[in-house]
Amino acid sequence: MTVLVAYRDDGPLASVIGRTLGRGLASVPASLLTLVGAALLAAAFAGTGGQVTPWLGVATVGHVLLAGVAARHDLAGQFDWLVPPLLRVAEYGTLLAVVVIADPSAVPACFALFGVLAFHHYDTVYRLRHQGMAPPQWIRYAGGGWELRLLVAYALLLTGGLAVGMVVAAIALGGIYITESVASWRRFSQAQRPAQYEEEEDEAE
Repeated sequence: MTVLVAYRDDGPLASVIGRTLGRGLASVPASLLTLVGAALLAAAFAGTGGQVTPWLGVATVGHVLLAGVAARHDLAGQFDWLVPPLLRVAEYGTLLAVVVIADPSAVPACFALFGVLAFHHYDTVYRLRHQGMAPPQWIRYAGGGWELRLLVAYALLLTGGLAVGMVVAAIALGGIYITESVASWRRFSQAQRPAQYEEEEDEAE
């Protein structure tokens, strides 16, 4: 797994889409697929007139399919470094727009969820930088990945459970991400101690 692939934060659905549908679009740049998917979302929200419309659902599914297809790519293209930030903007922007349009009372819960997701993505960056490895795959799958978080948010929007769902998601994902992160950094710190002691002994001699 390359660094950029780890930054994508794909869940199980994106992985399946990439393995299946991605074969036919392997020659299309991942950055272009992701950009078109994000543009679909932006166009859908721009045309809502402040109302929830079926086009939001269509655009969400379209974005998941297009950006999911790009999960097959190794992100080695010239502009593929744009893929992770495009996915973050699409996810965060969609969640916030949905809340503002459909249920403004859920804005605090939405920002709580943003805090949890930001922690996870920040932790991924620093693990790759200092530990040389990304969080395990089960963490990405347990978090649903960007694609399932978007689809679940739209489903909650349709059922009227957006605010409660975001609170539950923030608590559940926060518990998973923080617990696993603390355990990972603790193991890393313990693994560094013997090497540190050896260096100190060599300097003393």
